[in-house]
Amino acid sequence: MDETTRKIPAHEIVYRQIREMILFGDLAPAQPVTIQGLAEALSVGMTPIREALRRLTAEGALLPMGNRRICVPELTLKDLEQLAFLRLHVEPELARQAAINIDKQGIHTLRAIDNNLNAAIDAGDVGGYLRHNHAFHMHLYGFAEAPILLATAEALWLRAGPSLRVVCGRHGTANLPDKHDEALDALAERAPDTVCAAIRQDIHQGLEQIRQTLSDEI
Repeated sequence: MDETTRKIPAHEIVYRQIREMILFGDLAPAQPVTIQGLAEALSVGMTPIREALRRLTAEGALLPMGNRRICVPELTLKDLEQLAFLRLHVEPELARQAAINIDKQGIHTLRAIDNNLNAAIDAGDVGGYLRHNHAFHMHLYGFAEAPILLATAEALWLRAGPSLRVVCGRHGTANLPDKHDEALDALAERAPDTVCAAIRQDIHQGLEQIRQTLSDEI
């Protein structure tokens, strides 16, 4: 454990670990999970697990089922419409503002992340795709210097992430949405509105894949 990690309270580390499990679909929607099971999986005590679950439940990322069990809520089409409305308004604006502030090193880092994402797609690595895709968007949005919008975007990803994992699990990494090249080119050209449009289209395509999967289940 490095010096930075030592300064982070145990309950915060556990919160981040479980949050990532939700975000990247390691906990599937409607899959019951017990407090004891999580404690054993993460090799920690029950107290930090309970604290993390309280926070994640308050954020809407987990749903209590009783009997000391929780689960990731299943996404409905109605839920998706609300997520789509918010994501298509918040995230393109973050991208537009980020395009104004980003420097050459930031663009270089984004290209490196996108190269890793493309490698994951080529390898059929669903987990790698999800992690690098999330990293690309959040690294970009960080340059917007808009913490309220950024926190909103992070919360929306937490609600949509598990369902995106379901999509990838069923269809693999073929034909996944990726307008990152267009966004990167526009960033290099200092064209904020074009970056905004590319990210909006990227998000829209991903949401459509989730919508199709949910519709097929009805």
